[in-house]
Amino acid sequence: MHPSHSRDLAQCLEQLNRIGIALSKERDTSKLLETILIAAKRLLNADGGTLYLLDEESQSLRFEVLRSDSLQLYMGGASGSPIPFPPIPLYTPDGQPQTGMVVTYAVLHDKTIMIDDAYTDQDFDFSGTRRFDQKTGYRSRSFLTVPMKNHEGRIIGVFQLINALDPETGQVRTFSPDDRQLAESLASQAAIALTNHQLLDQLQQLFEGLIQLINTAIDHKSPYTGAHCQRVPVLTMMIAAAASHSERGLLKDFRPTPDELYELKIAGLLHDCGKIATPVHVVDKSTKLETLFDRIALVDTRFEVLRRDAEIERLTGRLAALERGELTAIPALEQRFRQQVDELEADRAFLRQSNIGGEFMDEAAQERVRRIGARRWIGPDGRESPFLSDEEIGNLCIPKGTLNPDERIIIQEHVALTMQMLEALPWPKALRKVPEYAGSHHEKLDGRGYHRGLYASALPLPARIICLADVFEALTAVDRPYKPGKLLSETLTILGRMVQNHELDPDLFDVFIREGVWLDYARQYLQPEQLDEVDLNQIPGYVA
Repeated sequence: MHPSHSRDLAQCLEQLNRIGIALSKERDTSKLLETILIAAKRLLNADGGTLYLLDEESQSLRFEVLRSDSLQLYMGGASGSPIPFPPIPLYTPDGQPQTGMVVTYAVLHDKTIMIDDAYTDQDFDFSGTRRFDQKTGYRSRSFLTVPMKNHEGRIIGVFQLINALDPETGQVRTFSPDDRQLAESLASQAAIALTNHQLLDQLQQLFEGLIQLINTAIDHKSPYTGAHCQRVPVLTMMIAAAASHSERGLLKDFRPTPDELYELKIAGLLHDCGKIATPVHVVDKSTKLETLFDRIALVDTRFEVLRRDAEIERLTGRLAALERGELTAIPALEQRFRQQVDELEADRAFLRQSNIGGEFMDEAAQERVRRIGARRWIGPDGRESPFLSDEEIGNLCIPKGTLNPDERIIIQEHVALTMQMLEALPWPKALRKVPEYAGSHHEKLDGRGYHRGLYASALPLPARIICLADVFEALTAVDRPYKPGKLLSETLTILGRMVQNHELDPDLFDVFIREGVWLDYARQYLQPEQLDEVDLNQIPGYVA
């Protein structure tokens, strides 16, 4: 072998090696396709080229990248300029192979095609090429068309190079057998890189699809949490985007990579996955007495029994007075009955109101519940018993929300279960912190959160972002069974107080307000009636 040829071969092998490394590193599909075509053009010193992908469903070749240096034509790929040409079908409408065009022939016959001069070739239809040349003033001569086959030997695309250029004179030349070998080697590398990329994309789509499946299952189990599972990751990423540009406090060092942002997104999507095992009657508990149904109806029935007893007492007393001829006693009986009924109705209304969860129930109201519960009544079994059971009194005296201590523990267990479920998965390195972030979304900076009671020093910033997103969405959500969606001003006031109480991160809250993340989210997801006037100067914990 001639020494100069050995050097050329060594250079080509080095180039192929560099190209292989570059292709393996590229993660954006459009850029990858463009890189493949550019690499082929440079390796074989071609003026132009086109890359197509095979669409197996429609059995056609789809234009992906088109480049011509002499025409300064750059379309498809990462250029941002779409290719206006329709896909090229591999078969005619009646099912016959389309072998008249070079690219379709190369794919259908799994064969590399070299054309010395398109204008003198008699085997293929170059009428489209001639029309293109006529419009642009270009002169298409030499063609090299190479199918790209994956590891299974299946063709996934094809690239076509046009007009090989002499490296010394710049004149158009024909492609050589060595060019063909290089192109086929590159096509093999490119197909492997592209297939790996497609497989990774498919695995990622499957992975995210499984996450959506879990959230859909939670949604169908409880319509009150499904939207929450979708919205928290949206708000999480909005906060993260704003925080990544901030120079305040801890945020000045928060410059997440795309991988880290994706890790945060997945954690946001999975933050409530443990609720798939939480009993529905606890998740959906809209009133204090609700289990499988709202037991306030049973309490109403008892009030009706007491009213009936009062009515019987009135009628019995009236009859006795008439029999004794004591007509003057009747007005007092009637007045006593009206007082009893008024008292019963007032107590009934009070218990109904107490059954609705609120922000705060004072001790006086709780004492009234206990006093009503101590009444005596005769049930269906004929026995006298307290009007309310201890369990009913305990539930009606819940000071905040609708959950009693036992139910609150059950709800809080979803965080521990979330972490337990996620830690059992074989996370790749880029997603290894998903369990920690997702399982920390109810922690507070002062250590009073759950389920681990972490303090600020142990709570990473991505987890704090999910904490803020989770609280804001929960407060403003209109689909919760136990409360209406709060107004924006009320929500921001509550968040501000949580910042003052060292529960939420102050730097995140600052950028959340300052960059208008709260308003951007509200305009997209809140009801119009929730968008009230907000005075930023009145928000606790925020300095405008």
